[in-house]
Amino acid sequence: MTARAADRARYDRATAHLDAPLAIVDLDAFDANADDLVRRAGGKPIRVASKSVRCRALLERVLARDGFAGLMSFTLAESLWLARSGFDDVLLAYPSADRAGFAELTGDPKLASAVTVMIDDPAQLRLIDEARAGGREVVRVCLELDTSLRLFGGRVRVGARRSPLHSPAQVADMARAVARRPGFEVVGIMAYEGHIAGVGDSLAGRPLRSRAVRLMQAAARRELAERRAEVVRAVRAVAPGLEFVNGGGTGSVQFTAAEDCVTEIGAGSGLYVPRLFDNYTSFSGRPAALFAQPVVRRPGVGVVTVLGGGYPASGAAGPDRLPVPYLPEGLRYDPQEGPGEVQTPLLGSPADDLLLGDKVWFRHAKAGELCERFDTLHLVEGDAVTATVPTYRGEGHTFL
Repeated sequence: MTARAADRARYDRATAHLDAPLAIVDLDAFDANADDLVRRAGGKPIRVASKSVRCRALLERVLARDGFAGLMSFTLAESLWLARSGFDDVLLAYPSADRAGFAELTGDPKLASAVTVMIDDPAQLRLIDEARAGGREVVRVCLELDTSLRLFGGRVRVGARRSPLHSPAQVADMARAVARRPGFEVVGIMAYEGHIAGVGDSLAGRPLRSRAVRLMQAAARRELAERRAEVVRAVRAVAPGLEFVNGGGTGSVQFTAAEDCVTEIGAGSGLYVPRLFDNYTSFSGRPAALFAQPVVRRPGVGVVTVLGGGYPASGAAGPDRLPVPYLPEGLRYDPQEGPGEVQTPLLGSPADDLLLGDKVWFRHAKAGELCERFDTLHLVEGDAVTATVPTYRGEGHTFL
């Protein structure tokens, strides 16, 4: 029996009393992945990206482990909810225009001390001040650095379009704008190198593309390490009380941690290890989050149909954004239909061994987005479900 076949047997036994559709997290794999992130971080704390987990119980579980400290959230509403729930160090990783949220933040000392907001434009400071509604609490501010690699005089750009602050001078000017405005304090810098941390460098069947990605990432790491250090020096001259410099992501943990100026690493997808994180030469993880759909039809030889399953992930549309049939091994989509809204035909010889009601296990393309489809996660240890916990959706929250 292969390791994957053994996992399938465990998951089927653990959930035999449950009807699909359902989602699980294999806690043995989750904890092993957490240990690997800590190993790669080399002693620097990991701030957990909540968007990649979207389950309070699992956020609490990972933060209870050595090597993890703080959360990186994705909306202001989520940040406030997490802070009210007892998480005392929440970095909002994206700018917000949530005026009601800012009024709440600036009017509550507990929330203001727990939540740090992201800034990359003076207009964001004005928006917060206009939303204060009498709130006088000092707002903790993090400045975001654009990490993109710019080549040929800026004519070629590699990396996500995030912050407009690219040079040390631009970030230092933003720090000065914050310092001049009462009611704000610069406490951190964030620089997410998505073109390194979120792009696989070992693409199956594409050796030339893989080599090109590795060359690009090596150049990007060198350029960013030098520029990030200069940015930190420039900002510390304006804000000597700077508390943290956050960088990295699951795919770049060990590289970012090697930079002296970086004080903490941001990561989250590496806990669940969705399919987009299969294609890296620098690390490998264990798939920890899966979902199961039930067989509801047997249209013919070598074909079964499962209920639903059309759960595409965000990003540029393409096959890599689709879930993949994972267990039993050897199933594939019908290219004429793909994963569907209410039914999904699956092809391959393993289909002939599946009966109505049997579970087919899938892996989602991106980590926490799976939780937007399910109210609960069944936590599996060995071959038993030991707990069932709500996702954000199960607690009545869909923040985006």
